[in-house]
Amino acid sequence: MPTRPPIAPVSRTAIRTVLSLAAAAALPGRALIAQVSVPVADVHYDVSIDSAGIASHKIGVVTTLTLTGTGQVVLSLPAWTPGAYEMDWFARYVSAFKPTAGDGRPLTWDKVDYETWRIDPAGAKSIRVAFDYEADTLDNAAAWTRPDFAMFNGTNLFLYPVGRGFTFPATVTVHAPAGWRIATGMFPTAAAGTYAAPTYHDLVDMPFFVGRFDIDSERVSDRWVRFASYPAGSVAGARRAAVMNWLSKVIPPEAAVFKDVPWPDYTVLQVTDSAFGGASGLEHQDSHLDIVGAGFLDNPFMPGLYAHEIFHSWNVKRLRPAEMVPYRYDVPQPTPWLWVSEGITDYYADLAQVRGGLIADSGFYALADEKMGQVSAAPPVALTDASLTTWIHPVDGTQYVYYPKGSLAGLVLDILIRDGSANHRSLDDVMRELYETTYKKGRGFTGTDWWGAVSRASGGKSFADFNRRYIDGRDPFPWDSILPIAGLRLVSDTVREPRLGIMSAMDSGGVRVTRLYEDRPATRTQALQVGDIIL
Repeated sequence: MPTRPPIAPVSRTAIRTVLSLAAAAALPGRALIAQVSVPVADVHYDVSIDSAGIASHKIGVVTTLTLTGTGQVVLSLPAWTPGAYEMDWFARYVSAFKPTAGDGRPLTWDKVDYETWRIDPAGAKSIRVAFDYEADTLDNAAAWTRPDFAMFNGTNLFLYPVGRGFTFPATVTVHAPAGWRIATGMFPTAAAGTYAAPTYHDLVDMPFFVGRFDIDSERVSDRWVRFASYPAGSVAGARRAAVMNWLSKVIPPEAAVFKDVPWPDYTVLQVTDSAFGGASGLEHQDSHLDIVGAGFLDNPFMPGLYAHEIFHSWNVKRLRPAEMVPYRYDVPQPTPWLWVSEGITDYYADLAQVRGGLIADSGFYALADEKMGQVSAAPPVALTDASLTTWIHPVDGTQYVYYPKGSLAGLVLDILIRDGSANHRSLDDVMRELYETTYKKGRGFTGTDWWGAVSRASGGKSFADFNRRYIDGRDPFPWDSILPIAGLRLVSDTVREPRLGIMSAMDSGGVRVTRLYEDRPATRTQALQVGDIIL
């Protein structure tokens, strides 16, 4: 059984109500209408954070656009954030929506659908769209404020012209009280508080910290790595030195897998909150955002969390399943390959700690053993199925199983590849080949790409039966035959221990009951119900 504290083995922990597009289309009212905006240029966003707004947890946003054609302006907010595989509908946090012409004239507007506004420019050559955004959700994909601090994701605040693609450049200017710092992965310009992104994809993939927080940097793999932490003083002294040491140890072995460091610098953004009941992270192309409960700062899980999110800067932010290339922001993009994007990433997070000298081989085996326990405790499920269904948050105990089971699949594949190639090649070669032949060629990988690379690395061995039984099927991994190839063996034991008979998941409120098993103490006494928070 797991020995580490009950931290959900996921990149995010918040679970919210999901509204599918199919359900949305079935609702009464105006039908969802396909719209295309007039072409736009000179896209600029002003984000205003001041004491009056923060007092009511509001962030002010102004979008200015130059119109390069005639017709209606159709603007939308993303409905989800890549890496957080659920529909969030960020438009629900928008209020005081007000479009005006460049000369200040009010413009008429209406809604096309949940996240889309249609504006009549009335002959204007440029428009200005202002709104307030409610920033009171402590979640990696959300926006959140405190009297001395604000964090936000681009998907929360930045409108895009519908039907015009996502290749347009944009700039962002942050207006904040004097003395406040700004941390983000975006490129600063010569103008104070102003940052630039070459495309909308880049723009919304770089979250911001604005406020009073600690930040410092260290040179790692010939790049600057920054660590920004809020509140100021929450990660200080020996604790801060430990974080910087962890980062310096896990990044080089991860970069060695791909023989490439794809970012000019990397920023770790971390919020510590005493009420948060765990630790979670959300990846971005040159940064990641962690939320950590105060009681977990010194937990041995933390180096693995950093290693996991940083490895994502290669695997999923660049090397990505074809179903998610390019990103869309208005509909789900399910893929059967999250076991590679998340599970294999988790395997490399463990490897990075061993290769970087943070844990011994025994520590790696302990992590693998823990994942075996998590998988055996869950209902049998195909990795492809678990990958696909994460969008609907299944309550049968299979949600997020693609993390530990996908990690174990990485271990099995690594052993088989090394065995088939007389230990001349490994899973590293597979990851590096796909990175070069798919991401660097501007496309996502397919099943043919993946299994072809695995077969080539293992000397031509076929993995069709392996895929059928253990990836697309529900057979348990054959540990008795796999582990001895690597000089290992699995010893099973039985421990009888009392169980409440509940399944739980971590979210921003704490440990939430998601399922009750029949004829168990919690069910017989009716002491707990699905949805209860265990304090």
